[in-house]
Amino acid sequence: MLYHLLYPLHTEFSVFYVFKFITFRTIYAAITALLISFLLGPWLIRTLSRLQIGQSIRKVGPESHFKKEGTPTMGGTLILLAIVLPVLLWADLNNIYVWVTLLVTVGFGAVGFIDDYRKVKFKSSDGLSARGKMFWLVLISAVAAGLLYIYPSFDTTLAFPFFKGLRPELGLLYVPFIVLVVVGTGNAVNLTDGLDGLAIGPMIIASATYLLFAYVAGNVKLATYLQISSVQGAGELAIVCGAMVGAGLGFLWFNTYPAQVFMGDVGSLSLGGALGTIAVITKQEMVLVIVGGIFVVEALSVIVQVTSFRLWGKRIFRMAPIHHHFELKGWPEPKIIVRFWIISIILALIALSTLKLR
Repeated sequence: MLYHLLYPLHTEFSVFYVFKFITFRTIYAAITALLISFLLGPWLIRTLSRLQIGQSIRKVGPESHFKKEGTPTMGGTLILLAIVLPVLLWADLNNIYVWVTLLVTVGFGAVGFIDDYRKVKFKSSDGLSARGKMFWLVLISAVAAGLLYIYPSFDTTLAFPFFKGLRPELGLLYVPFIVLVVVGTGNAVNLTDGLDGLAIGPMIIASATYLLFAYVAGNVKLATYLQISSVQGAGELAIVCGAMVGAGLGFLWFNTYPAQVFMGDVGSLSLGGALGTIAVITKQEMVLVIVGGIFVVEALSVIVQVTSFRLWGKRIFRMAPIHHHFELKGWPEPKIIVRFWIISIILALIALSTLKLR
């Protein structure tokens, strides 16, 4: 909005020419998101507490979590606001990639909101049925995938890190692949959100990493030099990533141990969906496995645990997702959180190295 209102004035007032630069708008999208979080966060926490919108804790979980019963949840609504508003203010709203990403972000957030609301209403850790939730997530992802597929300049080849010559053409199969990536990322982030600040920390790191990927993919010269896919218009997603970084930092202020508020599914699903969509658009889908390695491990731990128990009646981990396994081994919660953050930083650096190692 500000871009469309102020940039045209650069012919009369040269100071407004700065709105042309993605870097400038990305920085201020992040700052705007951070300010929204700081300004609205305390009010939202008080409101959630007054309405008694508190977290329900599973009785089969670690005993240390029982004291968290009643902590305000659905704080992800703050994250959503702190992402969407700055993007509408600072991004080029003629860019289809911005709107597709917002579609998934808000759509996944809406599904998460309903899920959280049902948990609060019925005072249970169970919200929407797994089948119902998956139906809506797949539907939203399929709509986004369809919009990308019919967009004339969108590339349906698949790029692999470290192998510049390996680019299989998926054609129509790219649509279900997009759905798999977006839904999988949304659910993986959702599974990671089990400790104070555990999910939002790696999410900030991943968003910052994809901020760079988006900027490079949208710059023809840089993309050609680094031998990665050039995606015209993808640079605007750096602004979305900047807003995600700012919103994440602002939310972490209140979510750090001991948390004053939990993000809930409304936050984890929307963030995961946004990250998966940006990975697809920037043609860095496979690198997401590295960048989001923490999310991947958390999801795999659940899959392995369930499969092992159903097939052999044995559990591999003391409890899944894997962060609960370390809790039951006696690791203090802050130690698990910070160590997972450190691993996320290392993985992000490895992912960024793929820009040169091809």
